[in-house]
Amino acid sequence: MAFKGLKPFQYGGKEVWPLVEGGKGVSATNHKSSGAWAAAGGIGTVSAVNADSYDAVGNVVPQVYDAATRKERHEQLVRYAIDGATEQVKRAHEMANGEGAININVLWEMGGAQAVLEGVLEQTKGLVTGVTCGAGMPYKLAEIAARYQVQYLPIISSARAFRALWKRSYSKVPELMAAVVYEDPWLAGGHNGLSNAEDPREPQDPYPRVKELRATMRKEGVSEDTAIVMAGGVWFLRDWNEWIDNPELGQVVFQFGTRPLLTRESPIPQGWKDMLRTVDEGDVLLHKFSPTGFYSSAVKNPFLYDLIHRSERQIAFTKGADEEHTEQLDVGVRGKNMFVKPQDKERAKVWFGEGHTEALKTPEDTVVYVTPDKRDEIRKDQKDCMGCLSHCAFSSWKDHDDYTTGRLADPRSFCIQKTLQDIAHGGPTDENLAFAGHAAYNFKTDPFYSNGFTPTVKQLVDRILTGD
Repeated sequence: MAFKGLKPFQYGGKEVWPLVEGGKGVSATNHKSSGAWAAAGGIGTVSAVNADSYDAVGNVVPQVYDAATRKERHEQLVRYAIDGATEQVKRAHEMANGEGAININVLWEMGGAQAVLEGVLEQTKGLVTGVTCGAGMPYKLAEIAARYQVQYLPIISSARAFRALWKRSYSKVPELMAAVVYEDPWLAGGHNGLSNAEDPREPQDPYPRVKELRATMRKEGVSEDTAIVMAGGVWFLRDWNEWIDNPELGQVVFQFGTRPLLTRESPIPQGWKDMLRTVDEGDVLLHKFSPTGFYSSAVKNPFLYDLIHRSERQIAFTKGADEEHTEQLDVGVRGKNMFVKPQDKERAKVWFGEGHTEALKTPEDTVVYVTPDKRDEIRKDQKDCMGCLSHCAFSSWKDHDDYTTGRLADPRSFCIQKTLQDIAHGGPTDENLAFAGHAAYNFKTDPFYSNGFTPTVKQLVDRILTGD
């Protein structure tokens, strides 16, 4: 008996549990986890964000970007992405054995997102039930879904964002919009949809926001059959008791992104799984260092602290002296006509004495101080850019027109493709970005995981269905 009489619902022509596996990009979700989730009767999600592909004997094909130009490396990346996601979908579909459903997840801010999505759907006809897509405003999602006759599930973080997408695009293809994913911008792992009007330090209760979303959907004439997927911060269904069978909210489905990371089928390395068991409440940071420009949530570790401290070693300058900026900066810069406040020059001298001898300019008329080794790493990563985003603050790449954002590359950010590929394939968890939702501390406190127990996906789904 499922918790509170939780019932299967109709999705893609079959009955499935209202439980969705969140699609985590760059090989953190693959066919093993999503195929097993679907086999357990839920909706498994293959990430189409730079997924792994395999050679003839089943080994992961390393993604090597050896082309001479960024544009050519970007084309390599798109080919890897299509090949990888196609292979993952085929394997997940086989594993599901006719049960549940398989979705794919795409980051709209991913470089070449439309080409990747179309390439995968072209090669997986009949295997994919729906496409979830967020990180940006994916207006073309409905049009692409109509072309390939798949369901689509836009990811939004407010009723206002949904209304804009609906008015401009989704109202033209309402019959294929199976659900709207409300991703809590304060609690979800990975990239978050906080708007400029919202305070990252002041989380809002999701209930009124989802209630407003349903009211907006009703006002726009969206079918009551269109579910709302609650994503971000979901752990125990018993915590969401008032959401189930609630006429104000209509059909609600629950998405689990962080919790499936610690399963036997989860493809992340053992070191990452072990690290998740050590996370305490408050150890996940909502930050804005991502080169996408979005807020994102990751585990506090030396990699993240390095970014925090790098931005703290930052001072503003002017190109000529004025009333405030009276001192010429001659610390860590060479022959630059830069003027700073006297107290900032003193701070620069302290950082210089600590070994942070290189001042790197940012796009906002500031400089940050780093060690020579860190400067070399930043410059190499910027030079090696493979165009993984539609717009990248770190390297000034853009995936169309003249292939540049026109802004100075920002040394306060980092190469997100490099670090996510590394942590997903066995790299050290303390030297890379480790995405996680803010409920990850439950791994340490939930008795289900005591004594080092790692469940199968089926065991996890069964556990979730009890309310725990």
